[in-house]
Amino acid sequence: MPAGRQPPRALEAPDPSPHPVMSVQTSHLDHVRDDAGYADILANWDATFYAKFARTLRPDRPGGRVLDIGCGVGQVVALLARDGIEAHGVDVAAPNIERARRHTERCVLYDGRRLPYPDGHFAVVGALNVVEHVEDPESFVREAVRVCAPGGRVVLSSPNFLRVLGFRDYHPRMRGIVHKWRNLLALLARRRQMRAAPESVRFERMPPIIKQPFAPDDDAIVCTNALDLAFFLRRNGCVVERIECTDRDVPRALGWLLNATPLKYGLFNAFVVARKP
Repeated sequence: MPAGRQPPRALEAPDPSPHPVMSVQTSHLDHVRDDAGYADILANWDATFYAKFARTLRPDRPGGRVLDIGCGVGQVVALLARDGIEAHGVDVAAPNIERARRHTERCVLYDGRRLPYPDGHFAVVGALNVVEHVEDPESFVREAVRVCAPGGRVVLSSPNFLRVLGFRDYHPRMRGIVHKWRNLLALLARRRQMRAAPESVRFERMPPIIKQPFAPDDDAIVCTNALDLAFFLRRNGCVVERIECTDRDVPRALGWLLNATPLKYGLFNAFVVARKP
């Protein structure tokens, strides 16, 4: 860090919420907050991965602000800023924000609880591969919707840990015929619960995997899937406009066909776009 420059400090949120707050990447993920090696992993990730998500965050109208929650080292924010979009990012990890600020000062460290912005501040709010790592995902979704302006969009993208079909099954929850069968039963049970007792629905928690070497999403603690993401966006008053669950390597025509059927909930990813009325 250059001499005289202070390390990033977490912004405090205005107007404390009466609701419980989320806790992002705490306890078992405390190492991420100060681990420069984790920032290296994010910096070297596939650029097309970030580019695709950045395209989904473009505001509908010129002048709209965008927020990337869990912005990492700032790739998505940088891509949007290059196109003249006022893009902001927040993250709980100081090494991530230190790198992200090489792109823009609009990337800030925060405490992983209430977002440090007023209600309705952004035209688009997105979170790429974040929900699976938060200890209070219900509050996380509520906060994302809170800072989104009426008429704006909330975009959530996470792995589908309840996949029934697919390849590159990198997490034990996804791997093998036994787990896939259990995942199918879990999806069917979730749908029944959402219809019969929606007030009882919560994101499913799961223990992190502690091992070396580290594999993608070993540190995940929420069993994310498109069914749940869409449900909680609706619970917070949003209208779900789009659900896609195919991998970026799937041919476009095949992806369109798969996403047009209920099969999508058992596929690779969980990508949900919702509109705040």
